[in-house]
Amino acid sequence: MAARITPAHVTDIQQVLADHARYWDGRDLRALHLLPLVHEFGRTCLVARSEEGILGYLIGFVTPDGTGYVHLVATRDDARGTGLGRELYGAFTEAARRQGAVRLKAITTVGNEGSVAFHRSLGFDVRVEADYNGPGRPRVVFTRALAGDGR
Repeated sequence: MAARITPAHVTDIQQVLADHARYWDGRDLRALHLLPLVHEFGRTCLVARSEEGILGYLIGFVTPDGTGYVHLVATRDDARGTGLGRELYGAFTEAARRQGAVRLKAITTVGNEGSVAFHRSLGFDVRVEADYNGPGRPRVVFTRALAGDGR
């Protein structure tokens, strides 16, 4: 099930949304799939596709201060455990570096132990930030400096 990682198109995300449950195990995160992000940050929004379709995707962008922010990353149920999430992060890191990123950042909900373990395995620092998403809405924040960053 070899996958090729390429920039995402809006039609790719629409296809992912049509098959949403296979990527998110019953969690309804369709509202977070903001198509304007794909329109505006297409070089850092990625899909991993094979003959079997889209196996995984990552929606991200680079902020003006040089942060490569990962908004969403998911692999399809039949592609989990293959290293595809790690490959998507690697491709995003390189795309973000080309746009001047010097650090990476992502967030998840408190209690999402799978995401915490995954990001720790990629070398991210992990902290819980109270009120990150508004009063009483903490998030787990992942950060990692990119090698060679003098800041």
